[in-house]
Amino acid sequence: MLNAVDRAFVRLVGRVEVSGAFPEHLLGKPVLVAANHIGMFDPFVLMAAAKGQGFLPRFMLTAGLMDAPVLGPLLRRSGHLRVDRGKANVIDAFSRAVETLKTARVPLLVYPEGRVTLEPGMWPEKGKTGVARMALGGGVPVVTISQWGAHEAVYWGSETVSGWKDVKPLVVSFLRAVRNRPVFKVHFGAQVDLSDLSAGKPGDAMRAHTRIMQAITADLVPLRADEPDEARFHDPTRPTTGRSPWRPPAPPRG
Repeated sequence: MLNAVDRAFVRLVGRVEVSGAFPEHLLGKPVLVAANHIGMFDPFVLMAAAKGQGFLPRFMLTAGLMDAPVLGPLLRRSGHLRVDRGKANVIDAFSRAVETLKTARVPLLVYPEGRVTLEPGMWPEKGKTGVARMALGGGVPVVTISQWGAHEAVYWGSETVSGWKDVKPLVVSFLRAVRNRPVFKVHFGAQVDLSDLSAGKPGDAMRAHTRIMQAITADLVPLRADEPDEARFHDPTRPTTGRSPWRPPAPPRG
């Protein structure tokens, strides 16, 4: 039910353009799907794109969503996993995810960056090794997704909402997207080779993380070939941080 609503919602806003394919031999098996995080709307896009590939992923979601009225119970019933960011039970959440993955028949979709990117050019942020540790700890394969365009659906917004002035930019940007109908590009990449790495070897979690992020970035490059350095779409509400260590070299001028 939620997926049917999701696909109708995404079609209302824009058009999904999918390239690549989810590895057929991994359908119905435990697998981590790692994606770059570019905006508040991209989970809706990823869910719609995944349905076209023959699977409906679970997400690791923040406590705010899981505790929300009406939506929260639906998300819990759908099997999504809860993460209380900044709290001690984050470690417990990863442990539960590893145990769930060992017997899961539905892919778990995760964001290695841990948040929507605030990198000036919207390239993937450095991220954390949590996804890599889950993959190595559970012996679970990793497939990547690279995406571009979903950031045009709605502004980043504000950390807190105290009134209409905080909500207005989101509503205005969303209505503008409905009018302009942006293209949401989603590329399903290949399985990341982590066969020479192990959970117990020092440094292997970071090596696995590096391979995952490099794979995501490499597939992102052609999706934004006409925006190689900075995004054309300007979101005045989005703060920025330092440059991404995965950002590809700028193309030569002239």
